[in-house]
Amino acid sequence: MSTTENTTKAALPAMTHTVGMPRHQKIIFVVLLAVLIALPFMVYPVFAMKVLCFALFACAFNLLLGFGGLLSFGHAAYFGMASYVCAHAAKVWGLTPELAILTGTATAAVLGLVIGSLAIRRQGIYFAMVTLAFAQMVYFFALQAEFTGGEDGIQSVPRNDLFGLLPMKDDLTFYFFVLAITYGGILFIYRITHSPFGQVLKSIRENEPRAVSLGYHVNRYKLMVFVLSATFAGLAGATKSQVFHLASLTDVHWTMSGEVVLMTLLGGMGTVLGPIVGAAIVVTMQNYLAYLGAWVTVIQGCIFVIGVLLFREGIIGVLSRILKKPL
Repeated sequence: MSTTENTTKAALPAMTHTVGMPRHQKIIFVVLLAVLIALPFMVYPVFAMKVLCFALFACAFNLLLGFGGLLSFGHAAYFGMASYVCAHAAKVWGLTPELAILTGTATAAVLGLVIGSLAIRRQGIYFAMVTLAFAQMVYFFALQAEFTGGEDGIQSVPRNDLFGLLPMKDDLTFYFFVLAITYGGILFIYRITHSPFGQVLKSIRENEPRAVSLGYHVNRYKLMVFVLSATFAGLAGATKSQVFHLASLTDVHWTMSGEVVLMTLLGGMGTVLGPIVGAAIVVTMQNYLAYLGAWVTVIQGCIFVIGVLLFREGIIGVLSRILKKPL
């Protein structure tokens, strides 16, 4: 057995001892589920579903940035393209909601694999710029392609019966389907980040040269987390098109990538609850300050600057440090 293999094996116990879910995090997930179950009875169900979709989108981005250490400016590409494909599959092909969403999610995964294979060849700001460039290519494709509807998008997307049996036209009924997708996705992401694979990602984020010296194929791990992040982003985008009966250029525009960065950093990247809290804050502002028009973006920018200055670790990151427990 080589020295590198011995070193790698010796490093594994220290990297995998945090795999089990702590008791306080189990309580957090139970409370979170209870709050989400009650949410559509306190606010408009469509607004509640929008919060869920963007919470999953932010968690997907956090998987890449907060745990993989890779800053992408192009996550709208996967969110938006999955939205278009899902809407097309439901409206033109007549697929049921679960199949349409799976089709959109699979498209995002393939797109993530193609873009990720090229993007991970660069690091730092060059990686970020490559992802932005690819996202702009996807945007102009969506603008020109026939099936996307151009500037009009794909409108009047039907919600067919779930599994061909259960009617989904009622917003309250559909909310619990969206809740199952989002909550399951968040739990899956949590499991990924607290698995041996997730611990390796953290080691790469903290010290990539050391991870290489321990014998890990760093680019392989980067590509895997990139594809996983793109897949969950696509799942969020595909679900959103079913919620709003619409897929539009807004979904694939670069500002969508900016919003998910804001959500993640405001809530606290590298935390479990941070992206969810950040998404809830941003979506609430957009909904209740919509009468301000373009000023909403200015207000979001000001809140982002203030948040970064006061809470460099994000809201949940600061609470985690104060309580000395990961949230």
